[in-house]
Amino acid sequence: MLELKEITKKYEVFPAVDNISFSVKPSEVLGYLGPNGAGKTTTIKMLVGLIDPTDGEIYFQGNNIKGNLYEYKKRIAYVPEEPAIYPHLSAYDYLLMVGRLRNIPEKALKEKIEQFMRLFHLSLDMHSSISSYSKGMVQKVLLSAALLHNPDILFLDEPLSGLDVETGLIIRDLIHRLSREGKIIFYCSHILEVVEKICSRVIIIHKGKIVADDSVEHLRGLMRLPSLEEIFNQLVVQGNTESVAQKLIEAMKYQRE
Repeated sequence: MLELKEITKKYEVFPAVDNISFSVKPSEVLGYLGPNGAGKTTTIKMLVGLIDPTDGEIYFQGNNIKGNLYEYKKRIAYVPEEPAIYPHLSAYDYLLMVGRLRNIPEKALKEKIEQFMRLFHLSLDMHSSISSYSKGMVQKVLLSAALLHNPDILFLDEPLSGLDVETGLIIRDLIHRLSREGKIIFYCSHILEVVEKICSRVIIIHKGKIVADDSVEHLRGLMRLPSLEEIFNQLVVQGNTESVAQKLIEAMKYQRE
């Protein structure tokens, strides 16, 4: 189990994440939602060990991750929203580097890379520099890098970004299968329709605080709303979105007399 206990992260005096607590069990696919600036990415960065909480503790399998961060990081994988990748390398060389850092045996690593490249339809491009890749191709490389070492926890921040429809469906099916194998999936996205279909539970965060934590079905029943999008709008959207859209159209058409 992955547990956050009274986690706060402050930048100067401003709390980006404000005293949140929750746990995620094996086989759960947790959708972590919120508007821009709500604290989603800050939470993920603390969970993957990139930044430390100002207050609170994070536990995995009952142990504080600070006690052995190296061992914890061996069990996790992270696909960030903004790709941090070496564009001068080829996909093959990049994955070879990642696999060696993960201490995957060389023969098995090379076979894995070739399988991933074939399954993601990148075999013909895997020796070309990543700088020549489309956004979707880069995303496939990042997903491959995350899956190489068979992690126990996957942190996915907008994982479908730039992917074609077929690959998006493959990733959705993959997430379902990984959850059935007991993996923990932490899924962060703005695409509420996808979250509703693949996540067994959602947490909605707003201004650094948790405003909802339940299954989509139970939230629908409690709030008497038909979709996750309407629940999200009810909890965190401020103002009338239709009114704002109309004002944008008026601004587009405005001409000085």
